[in-house]
Amino acid sequence: QVQLVESGGGLVQPGGSLKLSCAISGSIFGINVMRWYRQAPRKERELVAGITSGGSTSYADSVKGRFTISRDNAKNTVDLQMNSLKPEDTAVYYCYVDGADYSSTRRIYWGQGTQVTVSS
Repeated sequence: QVQLVESGGGLVQPGGSLKLSCAISGSIFGINVMRWYRQAPRKERELVAGITSGGSTSYADSVKGRFTISRDNAKNTVDLQMNSLKPEDTAVYYCYVDGADYSSTRRIYWGQGTQVTVSS
């Protein structure tokens, strides 16, 4: 049973920083894209950042220059370093993994979400 375990959320003042981490527990055959999404109250879930197995990254325009996504392929982890946080970054952040099981069947995994609140 593969699970994504997220950590690092919390309350931070505007301009502050947080680092989210997501670790994969259980056996997974292959991992392609790893992403972070977020969902603010009364809004749809949106893609924040993504990173391919080769290390190519992409970001939502709203977080470019402030957030950095990284992954450790040996440890099967993905991090999101968030700097210069703004109140509008307040949301539940979700880890997402596009991978495959040992029968080479594509599998999509989601974390349980971690709350990030930016407020003074």
